[in-house]
Amino acid sequence: MTSKSARISAAVGSLLALGTLAAGPSALAADSTAKAKCYGIAKAGQNDCASKTHGCQGQAKTDNDPGDWKLLARDECEKLGGSTTPAKKAE
Repeated sequence: MTSKSARISAAVGSLLALGTLAAGPSALAADSTAKAKCYGIAKAGQNDCASKTHGCQGQAKTDNDPGDWKLLARDECEKLGGSTTPAKKAE
């Protein structure tokens, strides 16, 4: 490879890398605002993460437990009758 073609390849690679960095954070921010933890809609064994009663994904014992959640689009959560805030403890 000649010196000129090596410089051109390096320049093109740098531009591609900068383009990826510039698009990355904004794409992540848009995705994180569109999704939310949806409490009270997970079926038994289909929750997305830990809750106060267990420590891992897939360990929900009952359907629609208000402490278990799935990650969904905010509008989808509301359509399914879930809540984007965890249930408060009964006193």
